[in-house]
Amino acid sequence: MRTRAGSRRWSAAVGVAVLAATTGGALSPPAAAEGEAPSGQVEFPTHCLPPQEAGLPPADGPTTARITVDDPAPKVGDTVTVTYQVARTPAVNPLGAELPADALTPTGRILLGGAQSGEVTVVGAKRNDPVQAGAGLPAVTMTGTFTVTAPGMITLAPGSYTLHTGHLLDLDTACAVTGAPVSERLTATPLPRANLRSVALGTAYGKPGAEVKVTGVGFAPGAAVTVTGRAGAAETADRVEATADERGEVMAELPVTDRATTAVVAYEGAAWSAQEGSGPAAYTVIAATPSGTQKVTAVVEPGALSMTQAGASIALGAFPYGEGGAAPGRIGTVTVKDARGGPAGWSLIGKVTDFTGPGGVVIPGASLSWTPSCTAAPGSPSRCVAGSAGVVGPEGAVLASAPDAEPVGGTFTIDATVALTLPPYTPPGAYRAVLTLTFS
Repeated sequence: MRTRAGSRRWSAAVGVAVLAATTGGALSPPAAAEGEAPSGQVEFPTHCLPPQEAGLPPADGPTTARITVDDPAPKVGDTVTVTYQVARTPAVNPLGAELPADALTPTGRILLGGAQSGEVTVVGAKRNDPVQAGAGLPAVTMTGTFTVTAPGMITLAPGSYTLHTGHLLDLDTACAVTGAPVSERLTATPLPRANLRSVALGTAYGKPGAEVKVTGVGFAPGAAVTVTGRAGAAETADRVEATADERGEVMAELPVTDRATTAVVAYEGAAWSAQEGSGPAAYTVIAATPSGTQKVTAVVEPGALSMTQAGASIALGAFPYGEGGAAPGRIGTVTVKDARGGPAGWSLIGKVTDFTGPGGVVIPGASLSWTPSCTAAPGSPSRCVAGSAGVVGPEGAVLASAPDAEPVGGTFTIDATVALTLPPYTPPGAYRAVLTLTFS
């Protein structure tokens, strides 16, 4: 699935450099001043029920939390990664002894509102310092994904969460949330023929062999649907077949036996694709740890597709009045970083307006041509393909691209020499145009 990363504009002038830059990317919020709460942090009452085996009373008190998203302006059909950070909880260590390090698995739910309703299941890795008996449980971070199904503003509010401790006994401390305020908002834009397929899980974790209730929506009515486990971009051995009903909904029970499974997806056709498959729903296989051993878990989190550019203008060479020819120049070096970890490639396309000069003289944008080059950094799994040399013009031309593949990713350096061809006796002065690079 391709994600629009924004666009930048640069102006070019014969003999004169003129800046005219815009950006379509989201601006990061200003950092919180010392002593202030981070942007989006909210506080709400919580009722935490310790496991019955602990013999402890319920814990009531405030939870301080924050929800963030990796894309505040997605399109319908995009998969958004959400993070639920609990900075403070009233829950306490349910053991009568010290809880060792990395024995706490958090799971939770985020409530969607506004243009899209529903819940997002989130799960966190085992990352905690030792907790003394009777002491409060530490801060936790949980992540998950959901597919945007409707345009407009979508609100995200903290929901209930469960703190699972897996030392000596498997114990769950369930924390119920009521009336939590909205912590994050995003605005989704419509996309023609958007992929609205998504899945939700009845639980976010379980032991090997546990059956997981999978609910899917947005599939073609009557379509054959494959529900399968996934580890990164690869499918695992967990698989079951289902059929979408007349409303495009799917209900399935997926036995999860492969310990490599970290998510569940569903798709139509012979294999998963961004056009006919759902986004992944996070799932964790909790295996019993034999005495005297430690299980080590590493999590590789997907990143973003981004673009930066050195410099903000293009200065073309000048030549004497009366002589026609090409004014040479070079665009600022563009660096593309693809850390999404998915199967979708990307493309970088340039368009240029007509050049205007003194007295309203117009030089057609088609007079500007370029010769692109593109280099992938060592170790990048994707190929970087430079666009063809030729006219840029108002219709646009490809500067560089990376094809869809499995897997994709890497860092790419993109350059291009440019030349503006002017006729003889072009009136003296500066001629300006805007070159727009669109990244998708």
